[in-house]
Amino acid sequence: MELSDYQERAHVTSLKTRYGEQEPMGRLLYPTLKLAGEAGEFGEKVGKLLRDRGGRISAEDSDALADELGDVLWYMAEVATVLGVNLDDVAQRNLEKLRSRAERGMLQGSGDNR
Repeated sequence: MELSDYQERAHVTSLKTRYGEQEPMGRLLYPTLKLAGEAGEFGEKVGKLLRDRGGRISAEDSDALADELGDVLWYMAEVATVLGVNLDDVAQRNLEKLRSRAERGMLQGSGDNR
């Protein structure tokens, strides 16, 4: 499945009435906050695996983490839709940025414009 196909199909399931009336920040704020929350839930599950099981990951754990990643992806897709950008383009731009950084030996460090 292409990311753009996922983005379109996921948007159909959006409860746009929660934030659809608010322009433009309201439409961006809700899915952005939810994206941060879902990423936090993923991190919490990983942290608990480290704390409680010494980092061992079972097949059941992998499935649960994949479900959390799906939630992260859904909110990423919704944020992209609100911004009017295509997830395929976002992914391509990110790969180009990483390739450029790798070629210039700038994968490490900090800052957006390395």
